[in-house]
Amino acid sequence: MKKILLTLTVGFLSTLCIAQTSSNITSKFDFIPGEKIIFYDDFSSEDIGDFPAQWLTNGSGEIVTLNQFEGRWFQITKTGYYIPEVKDKFTDNYTIEFDLVILSTLGSEIPAVMDLYFLAGELANPSLGSQPGQAGLKIQPTYETIIWNNWSEAREWQGDQGQVSFMFKSSQKYHIAFWVQKQRVRMYANDQKVLDLPRGLQANYTYNIFRIDDNTDETTPLISNFRIAAGLPDMRNQLITEGKLVSYGIYFDVNSHKLKPESTATIKEIAQVLKDNPTVRINIVGHTDSDGGDAFNLDLSKRRAESVKNELIKVYGIDATRIETDGKGESQPLAPDDNALNKAKNRRVEFIKL
Repeated sequence: MKKILLTLTVGFLSTLCIAQTSSNITSKFDFIPGEKIIFYDDFSSEDIGDFPAQWLTNGSGEIVTLNQFEGRWFQITKTGYYIPEVKDKFTDNYTIEFDLVILSTLGSEIPAVMDLYFLAGELANPSLGSQPGQAGLKIQPTYETIIWNNWSEAREWQGDQGQVSFMFKSSQKYHIAFWVQKQRVRMYANDQKVLDLPRGLQANYTYNIFRIDDNTDETTPLISNFRIAAGLPDMRNQLITEGKLVSYGIYFDVNSHKLKPESTATIKEIAQVLKDNPTVRINIVGHTDSDGGDAFNLDLSKRRAESVKNELIKVYGIDATRIETDGKGESQPLAPDDNALNKAKNRRVEFIKL
């Protein structure tokens, strides 16, 4: 029986060379999610033990719960491919996020565990070729190294390749994020950027498939809170010109007003907009989905708005007199609260220009 483990990857492409030697890369967290959520699955709407309905596979898996981590998790139990069935287009700019835990039969060591693909291809034929799709980027983590390569039909399947040093530890929870801007691919693990590929995706292709391949029985990956969001938020224009910014880049612990580290880049960007426009005043409004009681959700949404205000004041020095807060709970949904995707759209923080 496989256990649970964690790993992910993207490579780093130097503008000076094609294949790199290993190097450690860390930087401040600057990830900001896309503004339109096109796919979301927290596996809460299906029964424990079932395979999630929104995923394609030639392998096997099931929805489980874990003693050490909250929520439901998709446990990959057999080798094969696993693809979120996204109906909308990714666009040229998009983000992918999920929580990841991996357990290894080797203890704390993690061998090569998962292959991660960004592919230009068809969902109807996800296994096309040894390097699938018309073009693609493959990211492969090994024990201490992340290896990557890309390819395309136009280059007769040859592309660029490289590697960097990075290590994931088993039995730990990671928040993994990818930020794609046309050809550029960045990867983040928790609150740091670990990899950056300025030319990770080859030009003139539409990369509309994200695929996970499990390739060993020595580890078991589990994922949760999987989200794809399209487009890049223009925070300055939305807040200053349009007068309202709807943000999905501010994260809280479950049923809590405690901010997660992944919120840093979004709040920092909003603070900069306010510093650049010193006469602007805003109202921060929290919103929840309909899970839980009305009174609890209303109070939670107000406390979350206050948390964002306090962060802007204490960390970034914004004058408290410029900020008001409110919470609407579940009373103003943007979509019917009937599935995981729509609930994710309704959980948000709004910034309204006064």
